[in-house]
Amino acid sequence: MTNSAHDEPDRHGRHADDLEVRLILEAIYERYHYDFRDYAGSSLRRRLKAGQQRFGCANLSQLQGRVLHEPEVFRSVLSDLTVQVSEMFRDPEYYRALREQVVPVLRTFPSLRIWVAGCSGGEEAYSMAILMKEEGLLDRTLIYATDISQEALAQAQAGVYRVDQVPLYTENHRASGGVGSLSEYYTAAYDHVLMDKSLKERIVFSDHSLSTDSVFAEVQLVSCRNVLIYFNRALQDRALGLFTEALCRNGFLGLGARETLRFSAHAGEFVEIAAKERVYQKRSA
Repeated sequence: MTNSAHDEPDRHGRHADDLEVRLILEAIYERYHYDFRDYAGSSLRRRLKAGQQRFGCANLSQLQGRVLHEPEVFRSVLSDLTVQVSEMFRDPEYYRALREQVVPVLRTFPSLRIWVAGCSGGEEAYSMAILMKEEGLLDRTLIYATDISQEALAQAQAGVYRVDQVPLYTENHRASGGVGSLSEYYTAAYDHVLMDKSLKERIVFSDHSLSTDSVFAEVQLVSCRNVLIYFNRALQDRALGLFTEALCRNGFLGLGARETLRFSAHAGEFVEIAAKERVYQKRSA
């Protein structure tokens, strides 16, 4: 059996698929100003292929044409490219580390700003707001929850989640050291729950790209979890540079369980506070 022309490398060892991936990402950037060009290759290819199959395209070049000329196709592909997988108090030990090792320092600030970068459907932003409320800090805290997906931001701002997810959220909250019951922070109706207004009032949901945008505020804590794993090394360093610039002296950075500062150009600007939970503190000088 012979390979198709798409599978055969050119004289430089490159495959047609590689070129098509680069071209569709460049087209998305030029047409819609979403920059995925420095996202990790294997993950991007898998998601683009899923879109290709869903729309019955023979190859990525055909999908590119539809993305450029059919906004509804672009919105669907964008949803594929922006991973929206989250849960409240995901990795409870991370939130326990925040309670025990970060909150005591945050108490020393007269006002607090927290940046939840890549907030997806808002679960992490509401988890952070609940933690701050339980620690008596929410009234002086403003949480910036950012994402590149307008669809995700709309869901986050609505604060509506499936009721069948609540048992998992409740167990995560308990394991994180939560005070009282998670049910204090939502209202149940039919098969969904609505997050409490007192939490929403302290969260600003906003469009922000770690690929192209700049720092917008000084903050005491940045929480960006399970986002950097989808970036290549250059984009990881760009994002970590933004976080470093945004953090005040002695501010804190929280990453996902499979993410680390160890090989970053910014590693020397932080000290490790909770190694397993990936919590770091910016050096004072």
